[in-house]
Amino acid sequence: MNFTTPPYLVQNVSVRRVMLQVLAALLPAIAAYVWLIGPIVLVQIAITTAAALLAEAFMLKLLDKPPSLFLGDGSAIVTAWLIALALPPLAPWWLLVVGALFAIVVAKHLYGGLGQNPFNPAMIAFAVCIVSFPALMSQWPEIDLKADFSQQLALVFGIAPRLDAMSGATPLDALKTALKLGEGQTSVAAILADTRVFGRFAGKGWEWVAAGYLIGGLWLWQRRVISWHAPFGFIAGLSLLAGGLWLWNPDQFVNPVFHLFSGGAMMCAFFIVTDPVSGCTTPRGKLIFGLAAGVMAYVIRVFGGYPDGVGFAILLMNICVPLIDLYTQPPIFGMKKQ
Repeated sequence: MNFTTPPYLVQNVSVRRVMLQVLAALLPAIAAYVWLIGPIVLVQIAITTAAALLAEAFMLKLLDKPPSLFLGDGSAIVTAWLIALALPPLAPWWLLVVGALFAIVVAKHLYGGLGQNPFNPAMIAFAVCIVSFPALMSQWPEIDLKADFSQQLALVFGIAPRLDAMSGATPLDALKTALKLGEGQTSVAAILADTRVFGRFAGKGWEWVAAGYLIGGLWLWQRRVISWHAPFGFIAGLSLLAGGLWLWNPDQFVNPVFHLFSGGAMMCAFFIVTDPVSGCTTPRGKLIFGLAAGVMAYVIRVFGGYPDGVGFAILLMNICVPLIDLYTQPPIFGMKKQ
């Protein structure tokens, strides 16, 4: 039999090609970060990338695998960029290193390397950092603060003390704290009226970062790097629950647009739930995975102990992936579904 004739097709798809496209899709959000915070964001990304590549090289050497082959696939760099973007922009350098090392060494290689990890490495790093160092993970810079680059470098590398003026609550944290302190006496509308924190609809300036993730994610979908199932499921799950509670009691629950364009919702929708390794593989499975992750992220945000529940929602859903894939397998070609 001649296997060189049609209908056999060869697609120009490789891990390296996919990862490079994911990195390109992250550039709009990174550009928004740099515009809002400054070039220190690029330094954070460089630190995390260097730590991730060194950890990758060490583990490959330890496991007797060819470093040149695996270091060039770009997977460690994608993980590093996602970690750097998930952590506060002025996080100390060693916190970035801890996140990168834990993601590459523990979450990736101790499970067998690329393609074998059941949990998303970037979200593992985020969860470890926020549980171990909650105070540092809550220090986000205020958009109005015009800090110069040298001062930001001094903060990141521990040369200068971490000034209170350099950090503030995220819009999600500010809203949650205000509602808790108000104990039902303060409405959401009154809280969101503070445009210094909440801007137009989801956090002053941070809407642009979310829009950057949205643009990059739609580009990945247009390039067919990702399918629509998981992002649609996540956005639908978060929006439906948020919208239902908002319609029921708009004084205590914020509208779904706020939830979509604040925190890590858009990054999660297009760059986390679409992970082909730790996520579901079947079309229906991806839809269910995204839907459940969106619902769980909202529940943790609103009723849990953390301002943003995206990371924990993904890790909890990673546990359910084998079961979801098992019950969403399409029928074998040529056979009727029983």
